[in-house]
Amino acid sequence: MEVLFVLIPVSLLLVLVALYAFVWSVKNGQFDDLEKEGQRILSVERNEAEYRKSEVELGAADNDDSTDVKQQKVNSLI
Repeated sequence: MEVLFVLIPVSLLLVLVALYAFVWSVKNGQFDDLEKEGQRILSVERNEAEYRKSEVELGAADNDDSTDVKQQKVNSLI
């Protein structure tokens, strides 16, 4: 029975912390645009695939280029 005197305040404290975290996230715009993150992850994967493809093409086509020139070409693609 004495454990309830500890568990009830601790559970109330956890609820207050969760409520504060929720209110903070709403005020800071964490729930403003939920679709954007889903689209962003798809575009990141596409950009990484294009980067890998261009890196392979640069390595195969420009064997005589220096590393700096290759890096500049890759950066221009990104």
